[in-house]
Amino acid sequence: MTESDFIPKRYTKLIDKGSVSWSSPSNIALVKYWGKKKDQIPENPSISFTLSDCKTITTICFSKKEKQEEFSFEIYLDAEKKDDFKPKIETFFKRVEVYLPFLKTYHFKIETSNTFPHSSGIASSASGMSALACCLMSVEKALNPEISEAFFMQKASFLARLGSGSACRSLEGDLVVWGYHDEIDGSSDLYGTKYPFDVHNNFKNYQDTILLVDKGEKQVSSTIGHNLMHGHPFAKERFKQASKNLSGVIPVFKKGDLDAFIKIVEIEALTLHAMMMTSMPYFILMKPNTLEIINKIWVFREKTNSKVCFTLDAGANVHVLYPENETESVLKFIKNELVAYCQNGHYICDKIGFGAKQL
Repeated sequence: MTESDFIPKRYTKLIDKGSVSWSSPSNIALVKYWGKKKDQIPENPSISFTLSDCKTITTICFSKKEKQEEFSFEIYLDAEKKDDFKPKIETFFKRVEVYLPFLKTYHFKIETSNTFPHSSGIASSASGMSALACCLMSVEKALNPEISEAFFMQKASFLARLGSGSACRSLEGDLVVWGYHDEIDGSSDLYGTKYPFDVHNNFKNYQDTILLVDKGEKQVSSTIGHNLMHGHPFAKERFKQASKNLSGVIPVFKKGDLDAFIKIVEIEALTLHAMMMTSMPYFILMKPNTLEIINKIWVFREKTNSKVCFTLDAGANVHVLYPENETESVLKFIKNELVAYCQNGHYICDKIGFGAKQL
């Protein structure tokens, strides 16, 4: 598929108004995407677990308008009008207009809410933009009912990527690859694809508990962070490392090798932060409590032979990953030893899920 395949040739129906609702989850990358080219194209492939309960619910009401000269929309978060969100949506609409030529035909009322707190270390842009993309694709499907389910999801992922790169990994589950990789058939820089190979039962219903070390605003936006990879002295080696680690997880998922999984996931998390610490300008996104949690996890794992591990996004909060059969023991460990390092003792329990749903 190429970009031109997502440009509609014609619409077969006319619709004056309507509404549609979708929920879409966030995701947590195991092999990280960090660094992008023009048009939200990743510098390296990535793979993520789709989450289940941490999701965005979006409803779009649309009505035909007389003049079709500009975009017309209003946006609400938790029933509160959010004009400060409008520039991001305007930018998104401009990027996708060629693929959704009906955008200037309608006025859109966009109502959205998250099942998790804002600035919690959970990628709300991923869940939010993927939910919005699905809603817009439902409008397009109403205008052209011949669109197949497979094409619907592929184009929704393509559109979501243009809003937020990692959003293209939130459409399906439970493992999604984004970025071309020569060992993964169907992988593409343009959209996320469901992981096509065998996955051992060890990874079924995997658990993710997010420890909220710092609930403040991001120190560095994702866009700025990705741009710091341009000219980074270690960028090329990092991109090679990510591709190698993605190759490495294929036998790991097939065999259920949790020890090898831990090594790949944790080195990916630490490398992401290493790239930020060695960029110009440089940033340290971890907090002292982030490091305390990591060390506590390492000690617990050594003492108990647990298969618990951690990963990080571009911030201070910690995603604690563990197999379902360790849920009781790991949650006890979290409550007894890790909650003290969370801001106001806050953490969120989630598990691996299955992607976006129409409501």
